Amino acid sequence: MNFVAFERAKQGTGASRRLRNSGKTPGIVYGGSVEPQRIEVDHNALWHALKKEAFHSSVLDMELAGTTSKVLLRDVQYHPYKQLVLHIDFQRVDEKTRLHMKVPLHYSGAEESNAVKVDKCMVNPIVNELDVTCMPSDLPEFIAVDLSKLEKGASLHLKDIKLPRGVAPVIRGGQNNPVLVSVVPPLVVAEVPAADAVAPAAAADAKGKAKAKSKK
Repeated sequence: MNFVAFERAKQGTGASRRLRNSGKTPGIVYGGSVEPQRIEVDHNALWHALKKEAFHSSVLDMELAGTTSKVLLRDVQYHPYKQLVLHIDFQRVDEKTRLHMKVPLHYSGAEESNAVKVDKCMVNPIVNELDVTCMPSDLPEFIAVDLSKLEKGASLHLKDIKLPRGVAPVIRGGQNNPVLVSVVPPLVVAEVPAADAVAPAAAADAKGKAKAKSKK
């Protein structure tokens, strides 16, 4: 994906407020061997771009002053209640340096699995994005995960999926093989036998009649 940015000369709270009032969003680009650079981006174009998943997880082409450079979206600050982006941060990408990114997981095929079709289980995704490290050229927009082989009583773990070439997971907290998707058996409701259900009702009716007679 690509977007257009412009050089931003002024800084400070007042300058940023005037910039937002004119339909622009202040931002900054940092990283690499170049000094951080203040930029501004058209707010409406940015707002629509931020709704796209790829804008958050892909290497972006930023056009600035007639030059295109590779960047990653690193931080977005939103207004607490208005549909307004207050500030945005990008990081320059070095093609020879490994990246550390969160990549979305796209699950599919659960309805075709035996766990759902045969055993009527519930399939609950626990992890929706995965921390990975890779070279910029290997960064995937998302990781596709096939759930069609799920079985009752078996959860899907990290080691059960195949990651794209050049992509390695970043493991934290000592969990080498975390659960990505859990399979929950259907809830079984025990039915009360008809005879057992009638007996309490008959007893309650008999007590009611006895109380009525005693009042007379």
